[in-house]
Amino acid sequence: MRQRLRCDRGQTAGRLTQRVALALVLCAGVMSSAQAADLPTAAPVPEKAPAAPIYNWTGLYVGGNIGVPWSGQSGTNFSDTLGSAFTAPTNIQLMGGGQAGVNYQFWGGAVIGAEVMFDWLATNQHSPITATAPDGTSAFINAIDYRWLTTATARLGYAFDRLLFYGKGGGAWVASTSPGITTSGISANLAGTNTSSAGWTAGFGLEWAFLDNWILRAEYDYVGLSNQTFTAPPGLPTFAGDVITYSDRNISMMTVAVNYKFGGW
Repeated sequence: MRQRLRCDRGQTAGRLTQRVALALVLCAGVMSSAQAADLPTAAPVPEKAPAAPIYNWTGLYVGGNIGVPWSGQSGTNFSDTLGSAFTAPTNIQLMGGGQAGVNYQFWGGAVIGAEVMFDWLATNQHSPITATAPDGTSAFINAIDYRWLTTATARLGYAFDRLLFYGKGGGAWVASTSPGITTSGISANLAGTNTSSAGWTAGFGLEWAFLDNWILRAEYDYVGLSNQTFTAPPGLPTFAGDVITYSDRNISMMTVAVNYKFGGW
């Protein structure tokens, strides 16, 4: 009996010891987990975003433009065989047309190119040119309106990613109207008019590639032209046979344009 009681007590003590040991192990595990949770976690290493590619201006392009041209004519631009005094207004018109060209961009940002531009110019009536002969007779000449303008130019610029600053220069061809003359109530057309003439042009501008292949630009151009001569027909009082010369001709123009560049950028 005593042995059995001792045996039962021994088994009970053994089971109690196992339970205490298990409880200690569980407590140690909980404490370890709590301590691990309190430790700071390492921050993730941020990934660098890939750098955006630099815009490339190389390629063919076509587009359209609108603008305002004006000629800086004044009385000093005109002379005649009679020795008349002239007064003349500044001639302002509207223009619109298109252009096509090609660019090539070198490493480092330098850009070279070539372009052809054609524009129609609206024919408007402005204040007439006035000629006053030495005898006091006055003649009124229609303002000289340009009909169309073509330029062929080389371009050189420098690109700052999607912005391109450039200068240009080359040849220009202009056609103008044949003006009439009125004096003492008699009107006639001036004869021997050089209605189409060649000259030179130079300008500068700024382009912005606002979408991958779409380019917006603003540009100023100066066009210098050769002299133009007009001969008054017979039958006009005082001015019959008079030869009128229009010298130092020039056109300034401001245009805005949108181009589409073919190919990738």
